[in-house]
Amino acid sequence: MKLVHTAEFDLGVVRDNDVVDITSIFDDIRYRSSLDRVPKLLGAFMERRSEIEQLAENADSGTSLQEVKILAPVPRPPKLVACLRNYYEGVDRERETQDMFLESPDSVIGSGGVVVLPSHEADIFHHEAELAVVIGKRSKDLAADESALDAIAGYTMAIDVSGRGIGRMGPSRMGKSFSTFTPLGPMILTADEVSDPQNLEVELSVNGELRQSYSTSDMEYSVVEVLAFLSSYMTLVPGDVLMLGTNHQGLGPVQDGDEVAMTIDGFGSLEVSVVDEMKRSWPVGIDEAVAARTRGETA
Repeated sequence: MKLVHTAEFDLGVVRDNDVVDITSIFDDIRYRSSLDRVPKLLGAFMERRSEIEQLAENADSGTSLQEVKILAPVPRPPKLVACLRNYYEGVDRERETQDMFLESPDSVIGSGGVVVLPSHEADIFHHEAELAVVIGKRSKDLAADESALDAIAGYTMAIDVSGRGIGRMGPSRMGKSFSTFTPLGPMILTADEVSDPQNLEVELSVNGELRQSYSTSDMEYSVVEVLAFLSSYMTLVPGDVLMLGTNHQGLGPVQDGDEVAMTIDGFGSLEVSVVDEMKRSWPVGIDEAVAARTRGETA
């Protein structure tokens, strides 16, 4: 199934070119706020899946996708976690030590949103297209095998916008947590919709120019290995979003007026615009210096 979160209703199933509202199946689930609602629904999704499938299949009609406003699939994840690198990037080498870091859940926006570059001094702002996992079941100490996939509600797309050079006293990840810096969506594909998460083609374009184009087959640590590693440190809960890293070979700047679009076949298109009140600019195109540095070379 393909799930969407819309302004008109909390959760829907995409069926051809329309969407069927399934929130009535979750009427008994209590929540504190609208931001808390989707993680609660995802936590009940698996056990109610047969009801959801029946409702989606038997509905006489849905609402046209063109008539709804699609929001971020998880507007405020309980945890937003990112893999550090995690791609070989065409270099024949040993795997690097696995590592991850937390980002602000308040940085999430949906497709059609606006990335606002902050006034903070930065060397550059980059785009990073990433496959992401959405957790559907409370889990701890998962095994690094196919059983780990039982913990997920599904997959979505993420653009991890990154401000470089923010931490003047040394390396810092703060440049990834600005408000609007994590576009997610437009939908969640349940695990059965993705036959092999290690064989997906990821693309990102800026103003129609292709920048990033890579396969998830190049991951250093697979989806199940990432899930096992992270769950050994912390308990995963429904609604957590885990971004699986990016290939840096196609990275480039995002700047005022840019239109950015990310695609993975079957996932739709994650599209955002960029605004910068300071009107800063950087050379358009792929950042070859970063690409070479990631390969261990000098540009």
